[in-house]
This record gives sequence, C-alpha cells and structure tokens, in this order.
Amino acid sequence: MNNQRPISSDDEHRVLQFRPRTSPSSAVQRGSGTVQPLRVAPERLDLSRYEQPRAEPDNFRQRMLANIAALAFTIALTAIGIWLAVNIADLRRTQDCVLMGRRDCVKITTPHI
Repeated sequence: MNNQRPISSDDEHRVLQFRPRTSPSSAVQRGSGTVQPLRVAPERLDLSRYEQPRAEPDNFRQRMLANIAALAFTIALTAIGIWLAVNIADLRRTQDCVLMGRRDCVKITTPHI
C-alpha cells in the first residue's frame, strides 16, 4: 500500500516564537505595527456582586428539620439497599445449590430449647 502524503510548500508552515510574559516592555513590535499591552486594574475577588437582599431572614429551625428529614431518608435508602443486596446474595447461593442437584439447600432454623 502506498503512503500518499500531501505536497506542502514552505508557506503553509510557520514557527511562532513565544516570549515570556515577564518582560516589562510597554510596546511589542509585531509585523508592521506596534501592539500596546492592555493594562487592567485587578478586580476584587469576592462574591459581593452576586449577593441579593433577602425578603425574609433564614428560618434556622425549618432548615434543621429539612436536614434531619434528608438524613433519615438517606439512612433508610442505605438500609434498604444493604438488605436487598444480602437477600439477593442469599437467593443466589440457594439457586446455585439447587442447580448443583443438592437437596439440603434451604436453611432451617430451629428454636433453641
């Protein structure tokens, strides 16, 4: 199979030289013109421009009750997930035992006397 490479001229390829930004020169000569660096004062880095006045103050009690409800819901979902995983594993073990042809697969619990 032939390797076909496109024919390219030297005009298509150009190496750019990058200068470090630490140079304190005020004007940079580029081509036929001069480029002045943009001087912008640094902005304050805070979120005050995104703050909005609240119509009413925070209700701490309501937030705490919502957090407690969310925690209880998360704990309940976790408990249900663990219970489900254990039951599925137990059913799989029982099914594997039955498919092997054994007869004593089911656990029989007897009360202690």
